[in-house]
Amino acid sequence: MTATVEELVRSLTLEEKAGLCSGADFWHTKAVERLGIPALKVSDGPHGLRTQKSGSDNPNDSIEAVCYPAGCAAAASFDPALTRRLGEALGREARSVGVGVVLGPAINIKRSPLCGRNFEYYSEDPFLAGELAAGFIQGVQSEGVGACPKHFAANSQETRRMTANSRMDARTLQEIYLPAFEAAVREGDPWTLMCSYNRVNGTYASEHTQLLTEILRDRWGFTGFTMSDWGAVNDRVRGVAAGLDLEMPGSGGVNDAKLVEAVRAGTLDEAVLDKAVTRILNIVLRAADLAARPAVFDKGADHALAVQLAKESGVLVRNLGALPLQEGQNVVYIGAFADAPRYQGGGSSHVNTPAAIGAREAARRLGRQVRYAEGFPADRDQRDEQAFLRAVSLAEEADVAVIFAGLPEVFESEGADRRHMRLPDCQNNLIARVAAVQKNTVVVLHTGAPVECPWAEDVSAVLCMYLAGEGVGEATDALLWGEANPSGRLPETWPLRLEDTPCYLDYPGDGITADYREGVFVGYRWYDARRMPVRWPFGHGMSYTGFVYRNATLDRDTLTEDGSVTLRVKVRNSGAVAGAEVVQLYVSDATGCPVPGGRVPQVLRGFQKVPLAPGQECEVSFTLTARDLRYYNADLQDWYAAPGRYELRLGHSSRDIRITVPLQFVTSRHLPLTVDENTPLGILLADDRTAGPVRRMLEANGQAMANGGGDGLMPPDAMAQMLDAMPLRGLVNFGGPQVAEALPALLETLRRAVQS
Repeated sequence: MTATVEELVRSLTLEEKAGLCSGADFWHTKAVERLGIPALKVSDGPHGLRTQKSGSDNPNDSIEAVCYPAGCAAAASFDPALTRRLGEALGREARSVGVGVVLGPAINIKRSPLCGRNFEYYSEDPFLAGELAAGFIQGVQSEGVGACPKHFAANSQETRRMTANSRMDARTLQEIYLPAFEAAVREGDPWTLMCSYNRVNGTYASEHTQLLTEILRDRWGFTGFTMSDWGAVNDRVRGVAAGLDLEMPGSGGVNDAKLVEAVRAGTLDEAVLDKAVTRILNIVLRAADLAARPAVFDKGADHALAVQLAKESGVLVRNLGALPLQEGQNVVYIGAFADAPRYQGGGSSHVNTPAAIGAREAARRLGRQVRYAEGFPADRDQRDEQAFLRAVSLAEEADVAVIFAGLPEVFESEGADRRHMRLPDCQNNLIARVAAVQKNTVVVLHTGAPVECPWAEDVSAVLCMYLAGEGVGEATDALLWGEANPSGRLPETWPLRLEDTPCYLDYPGDGITADYREGVFVGYRWYDARRMPVRWPFGHGMSYTGFVYRNATLDRDTLTEDGSVTLRVKVRNSGAVAGAEVVQLYVSDATGCPVPGGRVPQVLRGFQKVPLAPGQECEVSFTLTARDLRYYNADLQDWYAAPGRYELRLGHSSRDIRITVPLQFVTSRHLPLTVDENTPLGILLADDRTAGPVRRMLEANGQAMANGGGDGLMPPDAMAQMLDAMPLRGLVNFGGPQVAEALPALLETLRRAVQS
């Protein structure tokens, strides 16, 4: 009879328990052969396997594998069903080579475009990142392989990432940097989760009890095991006590001995260590059972899937008519990326694939007549005058010039942040020169994050492919020539310049502390709040067809604390070709009630991607609850929504709202309110518990108050602001003895109203 996990834990020695909580090598947990406990093999990464070759001593000597779109590109699909398909394919391939856990998805928030690992992350928006992550996790685990969302939490820079302190207020942490992980856990139910290197408000993530136990397990219900990022453990004993189960890649027994010593010394309860071992064994044994299932893995079919996913992820951000290209046109491709495109980032997620080709080769295979000029190299910022002039000459002679631009791999990689947001000068200069002689200039971008585009208004079209995996060449060809219709949307705002970004003054910090002083105003929240022009907004993406929204209706116009409402809208393809629209739902607080830390103009609370044939119409629906209206209130240590009016905004992007529907929220829940002589009138008048008595006091003493305002010498707006800011005690100065006599009774009435 097979032993249960509880029986195995009782049978383990203390040394074996400590050993199971650290890696045997770079990619495996430890086995305990005498009890039949196998090792578990883990592998990078989020968009393809980076698995060490059998018999190799080099952890970076990886097997050949399929490279799917990186997180930056997959997120542009705005489609959790797509990330699920990616996860399913990755899970099948992982199981075929004995991998039990895939280290992904990577879902940290894109706080700044400069983060060197942004190519791996999904979005600046936590809702979008969470939904995409849940799809990925569900896909991987449906194939009998575990997923490991990472890096928990607030790991949004590479500069000094192993020690930097991410310092932020409670609202920012709860509202921006945790929700994607919450969705991943609640909706995806991952087997494992990886903590980050950095400190969060002074405590290393690897020993952060609030994150690893109170939030992750007690609040969200996570039941798998937690592991460290590679080398992220600071104090191993504190880590286990806080809820960090597995250390990777291990310390050669050094930290195992510390655990044993702590248990024997009584500074670590052995029951706590037993919990960690139990959680690890639950997953190790589950993976071993599922590994026996046959793995059906077809590399050819998965390459075709990689191409399809890349097509779904391409974002057409500008088009004045140069696209799609037409057969018979004189087309010239310019730039070395046409031959050797960037299709993935550098570092731990780098996939060894021989299957990637460029758009030029894809065109050749299809018999397209395309001329070519290198123009500039793909791997450095270097101008060759002869190549430059040849490119300009060919562009001037052509009907359309397509320039393939992007960031060299040395510009963005794990381990280092970018220093600026610019493309290489040789690329910017050539794009500007070509655009000056060719009105039909098209730019194809291969980057893992936004770049400044000073030439954007001078070119006819821009197609952003991000880092789209090994299918990038075939997908780019199909999108350029109209054999596929672009349907991607930007999962992040593209600013005009680096200086406009929310954390420009604070990123990446002083090398010791990274202050998140922009608070919740990350990405479009920041740009919308400042009404700031941007290059391209969050959610933006064009199509070769058009879409019309109509007949938006709510099933009820009032939402209560424990209720829900359903918003429906009809969407029609108004063009002549098939395409897919991404319907986005934003919620805006129009109550006027003050929000500590500032009110965000609008937040994404829903999105759906719908394919439509020409003339076809469908109905899209969204269901909302009170949680969709709430912000995190640090005083309550909970989520809160003020009563009153909200707006439900349906749009094509954050800056292209097509329909706005009002919603009334009714709640009996109130924020804590201290009432004394120094409480401002404005606060009391904004609260439905205290507004009535205060208004009656003002009406009863209206003439005295008017006289106190200077017999009309103050403009009405100034008088209103003065009253809003005036403390209760100030009424005595303007109302005289009769107000002073009534004030104690008013205070008592207000206090009873607040406490009832």
